[in-house]
Amino acid sequence: MKISENKFSRILRPSLFALLLLPAIYYAWGVWQDSLGANPLEAVIRGLGDWGLRVLLLTLAISPLRRLFNWPQLLRLRRMVGLYAYFYVVLHLFGYLWFDHFFDWEEIWFDILERPFITVGMVAVILLTPLAVTSTNGMIKRLGKKWKKLHMLIYPISMLGVLHFWWMVKLDITEPVIYAVILAILLGERLFNKFSK
Repeated sequence: MKISENKFSRILRPSLFALLLLPAIYYAWGVWQDSLGANPLEAVIRGLGDWGLRVLLLTLAISPLRRLFNWPQLLRLRRMVGLYAYFYVVLHLFGYLWFDHFFDWEEIWFDILERPFITVGMVAVILLTPLAVTSTNGMIKRLGKKWKKLHMLIYPISMLGVLHFWWMVKLDITEPVIYAVILAILLGERLFNKFSK
């Protein structure tokens, strides 16, 4: 698949940026208009977490899609998509800290220790933070080869994200199973690509 540099810079990148922003706009508008159902705060927290995981999986999908379509320019979207994943994860975390616990740190700490899905979610956020912080060109140059090793954390982070969601739902596990299958396919493609060379 070929696309001109002009179309990539002027159309594709800004369009993807706008599309990835839509969920945040939707939830902000929903809160403003009180249109998110009987428990809007829970809808916001869960919805932002869902989008954090979806965009994280989209980040992982960029390399396989680049190989599938022979479209090297896709790699230039990965940093933006990854930062969007972090954006939604942080909003999800902030919603949990504020709306669920009103920044009651003692209660939050108890939650982290006593509820496994909260524990793995917090670990995922902690591990994701250095990836976001080191996503600048300056940090990439400064870290050199260590940058790639650090950013391989995306694999266990994605697993923790799926596990966080799986453990959070109580009855219908259909959606986390779908995410787990997508993640398995994405990781399997990487292993196949690595060992088939």
